[in-house]
Amino acid sequence: MDPVIETALRRHSGVFAAADALAAGMDRNAIAALVHSGDWRRVRYGVYTTRALWQEHAMAGSLHLLECAAVIRRLGRRQSVVSHASAARLHGLVVPESAGQGVWLTDPVQFRSGRGYRIRRAPVPQHEVVLLDRLSATAVPRTLADVGREWDVVDTVVAADDALADGRLSTADLTAAALGQTHWVGAGRAARAFSLARVGAHSPHETRTRLAFHAAGLPEPVLQAAVLVGNRLLAVLDMLWPDEGVFAECDGRIKYDEPWRGRSPAEVAWAEKRRQDDLMDLDLRGVRIAPADLFSPLPGKLARLRTLLAAPRPIARPHYRVEQWRGGVRMGRQPAAS
Repeated sequence: MDPVIETALRRHSGVFAAADALAAGMDRNAIAALVHSGDWRRVRYGVYTTRALWQEHAMAGSLHLLECAAVIRRLGRRQSVVSHASAARLHGLVVPESAGQGVWLTDPVQFRSGRGYRIRRAPVPQHEVVLLDRLSATAVPRTLADVGREWDVVDTVVAADDALADGRLSTADLTAAALGQTHWVGAGRAARAFSLARVGAHSPHETRTRLAFHAAGLPEPVLQAAVLVGNRLLAVLDMLWPDEGVFAECDGRIKYDEPWRGRSPAEVAWAEKRRQDDLMDLDLRGVRIAPADLFSPLPGKLARLRTLLAAPRPIARPHYRVEQWRGGVRMGRQPAAS
């Protein structure tokens, strides 16, 4: 590879411009031939990458990084920082479909929008910037604050809960990020979302279920509640009201369709049955909430939970203890959907 193009690829996070190729002594016909052969891939008008880098990012699910780098290279705005939904994608946060696929940047002096990109004008202090493959992007707390001012509150809480579950930030980080934008448009929406975020929701379905319970006025449960009998871990429940002995489990098909640890769907179903029996033996009662239940069947589930929470417990002093398992933090990333 020509050293001029190789240097450009390193400098611009995997992309180079037609100007770099011309500086290397190539003409436009040669550029067109390489694009036609597939050796080069056009990321944006006048901005390219190599076949190998394109395939590498495609396999890693990070093509959006090349798209961000291409916009910055095309505009010549190296002071612009990847932000909002684009930064959320690069950080691996949960991004709603409503966010679209365009590139989002923040620039200290320029507001601009064009085909497939939008630049917000706002200050970005250096402590709120991180490098992702040589590309400047807003850090996770700043990213969540930015999207929180524009996304639906539930979508922001889903993304924040996921980051909290991975241990990538703390509730204190969220508070600091919100305070840093106190007088910005939409800051109240972000602050509300952050106030609803919790450590311990391990999937979007768990977050949405928890928020539905909150909206219905149910008391706040312990998330990722470990039920222990002696030294034996009996179960880790998505949500548990310990004093009432009532739990809620967020069920989805993924645990059966794509089971972890090499188990078969039948083995997972059997293990779930045995665990349910153990919980019943301790007089722990609960409901299971599937994603579809958050719509029309939810009132029935809520009524069932209210009945269970209000009912007296037959066993006054249960012979088990409850604690939040591993502080609610997820050990290793798991599939986001459930």
